Amino acid sequence: MNYHFRKAEISEIPKIWDILQQAIIRRKEDGSNQWQDGYPNMEVLQKDIEKAGGFVLLDGLTIIGYSAVFINDEPEYANIEGKWLTDDNFIVFHRLAISEKYLGKGLAQMIIRYIEEYAINNNIYSIKADTNYDNIIMKKIFEKSGYTFCGEVYFRGSPRKAYEKVLVKALE
Repeated sequence: MNYHFRKAEISEIPKIWDILQQAIIRRKEDGSNQWQDGYPNMEVLQKDIEKAGGFVLLDGLTIIGYSAVFINDEPEYANIEGKWLTDDNFIVFHRLAISEKYLGKGLAQMIIRYIEEYAINNNIYSIKADTNYDNIIMKKIFEKSGYTFCGEVYFRGSPRKAYEKVLVKALE
């Protein structure tokens, strides 16, 4: 396998959208309400990429995963009911999805590791993210990846579990 992670291009929206649609269906089949309200949609995806925050995981030349990754760009996180581990600059990721054909290979965790590398390369040592209370799979991924539950944030009127991981700075 030849995996790599890079910024997405506008021309890749149809392939990325296919992966997100598969994930939307999976959430429903898993009994989760996450992503069952018309979000995410093509407009959100296009904005991610236009803001240089859309990233794809590739196996060779094939897009197999997606995540939106931004620096200090989640206003709702200021309203956490709970407490973040840090108040420093942070990377936030949203809309993490893996192609149906590649499930069960640990690729969501691989994307998270790539996001952590991206943070360190930008001298940022905090990663923040959230998920629905009923997204059991993502909650397990956060736990396996060393994320700490910090409280609740709200999106579109719904509470979400908020997590943070503090990365270790390399010794100079």
